[in-house]
Amino acid sequence: MLKAIPLLLALLAANAGAEPTAPLPSVEVFTPTVCLTCIEWAEHLRQNGFPVKVTPTADMDAVKRRLKVPKDMESVPSALVAGYFVEGHVPAEDIKLLLIEKPRALGLAVPGLPQGAPGREFSNPTCETACTMLDKEGIEQPVRREFFETFLVDRKGKSSRFARH
Repeated sequence: MLKAIPLLLALLAANAGAEPTAPLPSVEVFTPTVCLTCIEWAEHLRQNGFPVKVTPTADMDAVKRRLKVPKDMESVPSALVAGYFVEGHVPAEDIKLLLIEKPRALGLAVPGLPQGAPGREFSNPTCETACTMLDKEGIEQPVRREFFETFLVDRKGKSSRFARH
């Protein structure tokens, strides 16, 4: 028994620096009916470890009002994760950072539809909801990437830069 104690202490010391990986909370993504870029963004979240439920809805304005998304922060998809809203094509790493920091805020937003944001890497927005329309077969060109910012929206609705991409 005494010989096992140093071995146990050595194992504990070796694992002391290792962080336990807690499962990520699920994300409910609200999208207009038939929005392929929204589905691609949901897939980006899945590929980064988030369990995702996609809920198509005909009344996105009602969703945004319920989540308290400021008008100037609006995009197409809206989501809910761990009590925060996520508006637009927010990168998964920004959401993970939000969940680590746990600020007193309403959520994160990437307003508009910046080209190159997750789910917007290969898109040709031509419909009124800015969804991806399928191009002719065999033609697939990535869109030019533009810089974009993720904003943190505080509880009063004021926004500040959270990340720059």
